[in-house]
Amino acid sequence: MTTKNDVIVSLKDIFVQFDGEVILNHIDLDIKDKEFLTILGPSGCGKTTTLRIIGGFLEPEQGTVTFEGKKINGLPPYKRNVNTVFQKYSLFPHLNVFDNIAFGMKIKKVPKDEIKRRVKEMLAIVDLKGYEKRSVSKLSGGQQQRVAIARALVCDPKVLLLDEPLGALDLKLRKNMQWELKQIQQKTNTAFVYVTHDQEEALTMSDTVVVMNNGVIEQIGTPTDVYNEPVNAFVADFIGDANIINGTMLDDCRVRILGEELECVDKGFGQNMPIDVVIRPEDIEVVKPEEAVLKGEVTEVVFKGVHYEITVMCKGCEWIIHSTEGAKVGDKIGMKIIPFNIQIMNKMFLAEKNTFYADVVSADKEANTITVHVEDSEFEIEGQYFEPETKLAITLPPSALSIAGDGVGHLDDVYIESVIFKGEHNEIILESDKQKWLMQSDVDEQVATYVPLKFDFTKAEFRVMEGENET
Repeated sequence: MTTKNDVIVSLKDIFVQFDGEVILNHIDLDIKDKEFLTILGPSGCGKTTTLRIIGGFLEPEQGTVTFEGKKINGLPPYKRNVNTVFQKYSLFPHLNVFDNIAFGMKIKKVPKDEIKRRVKEMLAIVDLKGYEKRSVSKLSGGQQQRVAIARALVCDPKVLLLDEPLGALDLKLRKNMQWELKQIQQKTNTAFVYVTHDQEEALTMSDTVVVMNNGVIEQIGTPTDVYNEPVNAFVADFIGDANIINGTMLDDCRVRILGEELECVDKGFGQNMPIDVVIRPEDIEVVKPEEAVLKGEVTEVVFKGVHYEITVMCKGCEWIIHSTEGAKVGDKIGMKIIPFNIQIMNKMFLAEKNTFYADVVSADKEANTITVHVEDSEFEIEGQYFEPETKLAITLPPSALSIAGDGVGHLDDVYIESVIFKGEHNEIILESDKQKWLMQSDVDEQVATYVPLKFDFTKAEFRVMEGENET
């Protein structure tokens, strides 16, 4: 449990927007002394903005930043006991390793003997002893990164901020540096705040993982907690592989998946409630068809070195299984899952359909068309007639929404908040100026992008409104 004395940096009610777009939506975050905390999330989720606020490179519109209990809003970066390592290391090419590391101390006019001692200590910590006179341009990518880290740590900051520092390295070197970074953090007893979109980095190095999406913090916990107990489908999908299936909570400890009833251990969701079911691939045991409730046919088998990745089609839904035992394409198998490994969570989008409100601005009875005003857009709907100035409630199923391929939609610049594969299709949550939308698609769309949203009104239900009520 975090105590007041543990917390070195605290963000409270932080709100940031650029050009009317919300980047951080009233987030709270405590960073403990000497911990390795990783902020994880897709591009555009707000993680780098959070880092810049801690470092003093950006001021929040609302909220408080405290350091060791003192408010530091408005304090410039050079007055904060914080240092930053960026993805581009920004080493000085005309200086050798020693002078790059010593640069900050020379600016602060630290005595020469003290500079020499501290640089020597730091070179030992980052495993670069004997490299003092080496030109940084002759170093490998990993060595350059260690010089950048040494330069940031030599001034003894309380907090080191790292903004995707492994992004420029190749895969093998990146994996080696994950271990080295954790060792450096433990040797220096410095709080590391590390930003990445790579879930393996987060799980490998961190004491605490902060999962962000769309400007909010979805979950904070240890790597084990976040992986084994995700709070929603987004976290489950983003942290590791997962089978995420639409289900119905029949009652406490009873769930229906693909028409089959299974026992689970979760309670308190209510009766006959739509929920998301998460089952990790390694938690499914391949058995004979007669030994399991869920049965399917193997469609693909890939050997991954440690395990086989088996794709199974079960009642039109695609499942992934990780097993140490192989299978053959075309095999009929059973999928056995113990109750403890069936994770139940509330849906991120509570409604099963999209309902929005529109004003009829004009109508053509003969052509049987209306023109409606929705948010800041006007567009024509064929096959419907209502008198001008009628207020309508329009309901569309998720299948009636699509992203306009020609770039012309009924609503423009709609933000893609999350994309989660549900075995049969991608379930996409979008956000416009006034509301959120649920869409089903066979296409894996890009999160944190703006798209034109198109509606198929042949699938719509229209209801006339009287004031705030439907007639």
